[in-house]
Amino acid sequence: MDMSLWMKKLEERAQGTFWELLGCKAEAVSPERTVIALVAEKRHLNAMGIVHGGVLASLLDNAMGLAVMSAYPDKRTVTTNLNVHFVASLGPGPLRTTAKVLHETRTTLTVEASVEDASGKLGTIGTGSFRLLD
Repeated sequence: MDMSLWMKKLEERAQGTFWELLGCKAEAVSPERTVIALVAEKRHLNAMGIVHGGVLASLLDNAMGLAVMSAYPDKRTVTTNLNVHFVASLGPGPLRTTAKVLHETRTTLTVEASVEDASGKLGTIGTGSFRLLD
């Protein structure tokens, strides 16, 4: 499958979804290295002025899911498990989430990802399991 056409269709399907609401942008997409970016704004912060944990978990899930989808562009996939470790707080500004597929079986993929700020400060790490549906 032509990946540029696949990405264009995926971007069209993402319009009006949670992906768009968050403000994610795909920078690189492959099973070996998927990168999504987000500029954390006030709406992404909690009352303490740091990026909300739900936003960070969503970034991990989105990046890992996109890595899985790029490995199997003709299949539907769902997250079956998500492990998140908040290792440092992150403030407003550019964030980058990088994911890669670590292991796969016939029906399940295991993926890892991390979220860093513009200075390279590691804020969040995670792993996820994803099931291929069809």
